[in-house]
Amino acid sequence: MTTDPRRSLPSVDAILVALPGLPAGGRERALATEAAREVLAEARDGARAGAQPSLQELASRTRLVIERRLAPSLVRVINASGVILQTNLGRAPLGRAALEAIAEAAAYSNLEFDLGPGTRGSRHDHVRDMIRRATGAEDGLTVNNNAAALFMVLHVFAQGREVIVSRGQAVEIGGGFRIPDVLRQSGARLVEVGTTNRTYASDYEAAVTPDTAAILRVHTSNFQVVGFTAEPTVDELASVAAQKGVLLIDDLGSGCLVETRAYGLAHEPTVQESLSAGSDLALFSGDKLLGGPQSGIIAGRSDLVAELRRHPLARALRLDKLTIAALNATLMQYVLGRQDSGIPVWEMLRREPASLRRRARRWARAAGERGTIVRSRTMVGGGSLPGQGVETWCAAITHADGADGLARHLRERYAPVIGRIEDGAVLLDPRTVDPTDDRIVEEAVTRVLSESGG
Repeated sequence: MTTDPRRSLPSVDAILVALPGLPAGGRERALATEAAREVLAEARDGARAGAQPSLQELASRTRLVIERRLAPSLVRVINASGVILQTNLGRAPLGRAALEAIAEAAAYSNLEFDLGPGTRGSRHDHVRDMIRRATGAEDGLTVNNNAAALFMVLHVFAQGREVIVSRGQAVEIGGGFRIPDVLRQSGARLVEVGTTNRTYASDYEAAVTPDTAAILRVHTSNFQVVGFTAEPTVDELASVAAQKGVLLIDDLGSGCLVETRAYGLAHEPTVQESLSAGSDLALFSGDKLLGGPQSGIIAGRSDLVAELRRHPLARALRLDKLTIAALNATLMQYVLGRQDSGIPVWEMLRREPASLRRRARRWARAAGERGTIVRSRTMVGGGSLPGQGVETWCAAITHADGADGLARHLRERYAPVIGRIEDGAVLLDPRTVDPTDDRIVEEAVTRVLSESGG
C-alpha cells in the first residue's frame, strides 16, 4: 500500500514555528496562519506530482505571501511606455515643487485658518489667486476632477433648462464618461445642433429658446474629425451667447496654459484663449497638460464662480489639503515662467533626440544580443492632443518568452518597468523616464534576461 505523499507535509503549526519572531496571538499571527494554509494547499497539489518541499521552503513561501499582503497596492512604477500622460499610470507626474509642497502640507497647516486675524478661513483661497494669475480669469474654483466641474456647473446654472451642444461634441471621453449622460444627471436638458462633422454658429443661434441656459462647447480631447468639417470659434459662440443672454461654458479638458507648437506639437486651445475670447466659464483638468494633481478647475466670471463657491456641491467635491498644495505649487511654475524645468510634462517634451538615443543605447546594451535601438514617437496621451507625438529613440528588446512574457517579467520587478509592445519586441522609451531612473531600467533588463532565460 503506497503512502499518500501529502501526509509527509508539515502542519500549519510547524510552519508558524519556523517563522522567527511571530507573536503568539493577534492579527499578525492570524495573517500568518491564513498564509500558511494557502501555501500548504498549493504544496498538496504539487505533492500529487511528486514535489516534496522542505519545512524551510514552505516557511519561506509563507513569508513571501505575508509580505505581498502587507505591501501597499499602490506603488511607484517606471513609465517607459512612451506615453507621457499615461492614464493607467496616473497621468501627469508631479514636479519637485509640488512634491515638496505636499510634504510641507502633510503636517498641520493653515488649510482653513486665516493666520492674520486668527479666525476661520477658506481652503478655496489657497488656489484661487494662482488660478487668476495663471489664466487671467476673474476668479477660480477647484473640485476633485473635471467631470465634477462640468457636473457642478450644469447643475447650478442649467438644472431643468436647456443646454445646446454640437452633435460632434456629444462625446464619450473614456471610462464610459459621456457628455449626454452628465447633462442628464445634472438635471439639464440636452439640445443637439448641427451634424457630426459640421456645425455653425447659426445652428446654435437658431436653437436658443427662452428655456435655454447655456451653450456648451466640449473639446474633443481624445479623437479627431478631419476632412469635410466645420465648427464655430469661441469668439463666434461668445457673440451668440451674449446676443441671446445665455452662458457660454467651455469644457477644455486638457488644461493647457502654453503654446504647444513651441514643443513640436499641433496647437492646443489654451485656457487664456478661451477666456479672452468671451467664455463665461472655462473648465479643465489639473492632471493632464497642466501637469499637476488630479483636480477640476473652473475659471471665469467672478459672479458665477462666487455662486458656485457658495453651493453645497463645493463642499462635497472639494479638494483635500495635499492636492491643494500640489496644485498651487504647479500653477506657481506657470506664473513664474518655469514650466519647462518645473513641470515634468513640458520638460519631457523638451528632451533632445540625441540624448534620448544615448540613453536608449545603454538600455539596449544591457540586453546584449537581445537589444537594439529604433526610432519611434513619444505620444502625449491622457485624452490630450490626439495622435500627436514627438520623435524619440527606444530600446527594442526581445525575449525567448515573447514580447508579452518579457513585458510581464519587467512588470513583476520590485521597481516595475512598463514598456509597450511593437513588432514582437518590448520598446522602452527614455523620454518618459527620469534620467535618475536609468540605472533601474538597465538592472531590470539585465536581471530579467538572466533570471528568466531570455
